[in-house]
Amino acid sequence: MTADRIRVWDIPVRVFHWGLVAMFATAYLTSDDAEAPHLWAGYAALALVAFRLVWGFVGSRHARFADFVPRPAVLRDYVGRLLRGQEPRHLGHNPAAAVMILFLLAMVGVIGATGWLMTTDWGWGSEALEELHAGAVNLTLSAVALHVAAAIFESVRHRENLVRAMVTGYKRR
Repeated sequence: MTADRIRVWDIPVRVFHWGLVAMFATAYLTSDDAEAPHLWAGYAALALVAFRLVWGFVGSRHARFADFVPRPAVLRDYVGRLLRGQEPRHLGHNPAAAVMILFLLAMVGVIGATGWLMTTDWGWGSEALEELHAGAVNLTLSAVALHVAAAIFESVRHRENLVRAMVTGYKRR
């Protein structure tokens, strides 16, 4: 590490992030053709979310929800500054990113729960459950696209490669 860089994302956060990317992509790409990989990728995604929820309370500083989940007034202030082009740089997650993280965690939970329920006697063949599952996937895909676009925007805006930071764990001070 050099004096101008600081570790922000610990290994568990980075493994969670890229593991969830891989499991979501695997589940999505195998949804029609390969039931077993689809199910196992979904279960792995749920396990990753469960881990992240725990790590959000016991992990390193920037992994903890207390470090980045904003109060509503803080979120409103950040969005207002963002719209005026005056948003501050955050070493960890910014308030809007924090809301996106919570939303994505919740959606993967909904997708996983509805997927699992469709394998039970209770949920087998339920069109409503299948529609909820597919709708949650589509909503999550839209959120992921927004998440990626926002990461690119913030990378350009603050002259910092956020994708590289999520790979290496380091950001500039």
